[in-house]
Amino acid sequence: MKCDQNHDELTNKSSPLPVGEMKDASGQTPAESPAAQNSVHKNGHAVTQNGPNGTHTTQPQTPVDSRDPDPAPALPPTIPREQWGGKYEFLLSCIGYCVGLSNVWRFPYLCYRNGGGVFLIPYFIMLFVTGVPLFLMELSLGQYGAAGPITVWKCCPLLKGIGIGMLCVSTLVSLYYNVIIAWTFYYLGSSFQSPLPWSCDAVANAALCGNETEGNNYTTKRLSPTEIFFNERVLGVVYSEGLHDPGPVRWQLALCLLAAWFIIFLCMLKGIHSSGKVVYVTATFPYFVLIVLIIRGATLEGSLQGVAFYLTPDWARLLNAQVWNDAASQIFYSLGIGVGGLLSMASYNKFDNNVIRDTIVITVGNCGTSFFSGFAIFSILGHMAWRKGVPVGEVADTGPGLAFVAYPEALALLPGSVFWSILFFLMLFMLGVDTLFGNMEGITTAVLDEFPQLRQNPLLKCLFLGALCFAFYLMGLLLVTDGGIYWFTLIDSFSTSFGLIIITLFMCLGISFFYGVNQFCQDIIDMIRHCPPWCTKVLIYFKACWVFFTPFLLLFILTYIFIEMYNTPLRYGSYVYPMWGKALGVCMATVCCLQIPIWGIVAICKETGTLKDRFQKSIRPLNSWRVNNLNSARQVEERVEPERVEAPFTVTLTDMDFTAMTWEEGSHA
Repeated sequence: MKCDQNHDELTNKSSPLPVGEMKDASGQTPAESPAAQNSVHKNGHAVTQNGPNGTHTTQPQTPVDSRDPDPAPALPPTIPREQWGGKYEFLLSCIGYCVGLSNVWRFPYLCYRNGGGVFLIPYFIMLFVTGVPLFLMELSLGQYGAAGPITVWKCCPLLKGIGIGMLCVSTLVSLYYNVIIAWTFYYLGSSFQSPLPWSCDAVANAALCGNETEGNNYTTKRLSPTEIFFNERVLGVVYSEGLHDPGPVRWQLALCLLAAWFIIFLCMLKGIHSSGKVVYVTATFPYFVLIVLIIRGATLEGSLQGVAFYLTPDWARLLNAQVWNDAASQIFYSLGIGVGGLLSMASYNKFDNNVIRDTIVITVGNCGTSFFSGFAIFSILGHMAWRKGVPVGEVADTGPGLAFVAYPEALALLPGSVFWSILFFLMLFMLGVDTLFGNMEGITTAVLDEFPQLRQNPLLKCLFLGALCFAFYLMGLLLVTDGGIYWFTLIDSFSTSFGLIIITLFMCLGISFFYGVNQFCQDIIDMIRHCPPWCTKVLIYFKACWVFFTPFLLLFILTYIFIEMYNTPLRYGSYVYPMWGKALGVCMATVCCLQIPIWGIVAICKETGTLKDRFQKSIRPLNSWRVNNLNSARQVEERVEPERVEAPFTVTLTDMDFTAMTWEEGSHA
């Protein structure tokens, strides 16, 4: 019978959809609907629709699963995933994640230390050769796979260790980053006192101001009130002898740290639905404060001296390798590349979101903010240098010293210092919270993707998030002891050191050479759908960076880090870290990057055949990778389509057809 023949042809295609669902409600097959004009990958074939007549061609590709396909493969159950409420939530979340404390305290210091305005040359070169390509790679990988840092490596199971390594780095960063927010809380609470407790107007500091004792040939300078406030009242570091002597927990900081983690817990309680709304305030408020501080700083005496110090170029510094290394490290540190936060936030995007546009907007906006904040910082530091009669270089510092010593001292010199101090530390709080959102999102998304039952049960998800935040709080108590700043500096120095560069290097090489740079670019085009001509030309540039320029520069940075780490002792102030402390930091970074070979060996051992066969199977994408970006049942019908049956007409069979055929055969018998 003709019906039997058509029935056999249809069922032999191993379709994951019932035959009766080959047509949608409009009478068209899914491939004929407008949303399905892109390439559809299934079981090693790319099915494309070409030309106005809609003819289909199948192009054989490398099999995409490490196991032999079953005669009728079944689709894995699709776990519902959240999505951003709008594109502005995603953009603001990424901008808030990238624009952090490093933009305020690290970039201005690096700029004046490395030749002033000339530092912008290597900075923007590193931005467009390493920062932007790697940023686009993470966003594209997360958005296409719709999965966290671990699950997304279904595209290449051999490299699953990259995701585990990202999780380790993100854990270390989150552990110490919230301690900075705890310091900010302490300063914010202290800012409501008048006069400020670290100003010369405070009664307790009267004897400390104007405290230079001159000798015959030298001047002995004692600590300023802001240094004493930070080191004694906040940190308590004067009561610790070093890394081996942490001392007791400082209960004031412990309460501030608990409040900080509780706020993070509340903001992330409903996932991106809650944090996506919070960023409307936390991501925009710092820009308002920076504009206010720039306007205020421009009216101060000596502000131009500070700005000139910030921008005056020293062209000879371009020949120094340290300048280029600092530019690259600032790009990594500021954009948050390789930590997993970007990948996780992009996984909640709609599939057709324009990742190239978002990448350019976020990266340029972040680096522009760094440059912009330098004017706010150095205009006020210039006024501070004018008031004290010293060069600007003697009042500027880096790291916590700039945010919690030099700048509070400058704020204390301003009229209405209480108001400006509250505004500044509120800005620091917003910057820190946004960055921590991204780090925590990377951790929670990775765990929820590996254990989807947590995502389906709101109570279990709430308990998991609460337990995670409380565990971070308990571990962070070490960093709020009298000697906690020594441990803070150790983790800060090595958590984003060579381990992060190695993870990023393997991510770049793995996507370029194992997954395939051409396939990756095609995935980006599939997501953008209506890709304009400039888009394909830009992808050629990114392809060249991913294959050649970016790995080369990453190797340069990695080599310089190892040389500097070997030759330069680790310090905090006058304290030099012992060899065992430095070795502990190296071990932390090593554990992060060792996840790559460990899980690579596990992936190879899971396969069968010779070593070469195992390796080749372990770099092939799994079947579930291609359908992992599905977020609704409609998209399942649109994008997961079996191979088309080329026939002059289509027969749709129902259960009644088969019942009638059986009865008819029985009657003939």
